Amino acid sequence: MDLEHHQLDRRYEALRTRSARRERRLLASIAEVGQQAPIVVVRDGAHDGDRWVVVDGYKRLRVLRRLGQDVVRAAEWVLGELDAVVLEQVMRGGDGASAIEQGWLLRELCERFQLGRDELARRFDRSPSWVSRRLGLVTDLPSAVQEQVRAGAIGAHAAMKYLVPLARANASDCEALAGALGRLKPTSRQVADLYAAYAGGSATVRERVVQQPALVLAARAELAKAGGDLTLVEQLLQDLRIVISVARRARRRLVAGALDGAGDDERTRAREACHEAQFEIERLVRRCEKETTDTTGTKETTERKDNQDAGRDDADRHPPAA
Repeated sequence: MDLEHHQLDRRYEALRTRSARRERRLLASIAEVGQQAPIVVVRDGAHDGDRWVVVDGYKRLRVLRRLGQDVVRAAEWVLGELDAVVLEQVMRGGDGASAIEQGWLLRELCERFQLGRDELARRFDRSPSWVSRRLGLVTDLPSAVQEQVRAGAIGAHAAMKYLVPLARANASDCEALAGALGRLKPTSRQVADLYAAYAGGSATVRERVVQQPALVLAARAELAKAGGDLTLVEQLLQDLRIVISVARRARRRLVAGALDGAGDDERTRAREACHEAQFEIERLVRRCEKETTDTTGTKETTERKDNQDAGRDDADRHPPAA
């Protein structure tokens, strides 16, 4: 069927990220051959008139409006609005909806339909912890940063992986950095480089990353071009930061209920993995103390203990069974 723009309710448009590159490509295609795929709509139950809620096709709508086309081809799903939105999300799952986009949708459904987390988990066939983690992402990220992600100025993946943990540590720095990044339109790799520089830097370095990210990226690019690889100390510090980050992330997963509903076998494997992680971290700490202390006696004692533990490892380098 054909609908006009004024008949369409675009209430879910803000829950999707935008890509200028993809929209330019779609614009060229529709300008050449016309609209091929219909948008998806459901009837708006709150209105008796000819009003439709858009479930899918917001990019096509924006392109058609830019081309000055008043009529839109649409396909109606004979479903309730909630069921249609959930179905569309499930069908789009393989298309790579980011965790932040999922968080926006879950929050919208919570507020619009008064759904609890258990009910959302049931409808999406996920665990309550999956719902909680995604809602946590959009709760932790400042709203100004989320707007930049929606507009496509910052990639959703980069925001989820690097800006969310930065926001948890320092929300104001996260917002300031995102404001500067919006003008740069950085790649995920560049955001990762900035986050690594911030996480491992001094107060001065962190201030420079937040206030002058373009300068920091340029300096790192020049260093790489000149063949300036990381020193062994810098590599060690980077590895240690990764250990810290992974340990914190694993703990957050446990707090968020990662083992909710897990069977006895899964809980046993998780417990054994935690013990092995503890064993390796203790060995790391002893070795670090050995290398950083100036006391010869302490060095020798730590070295002897480290070697004893290494000798007790089994063939797979796992700690001895308790």
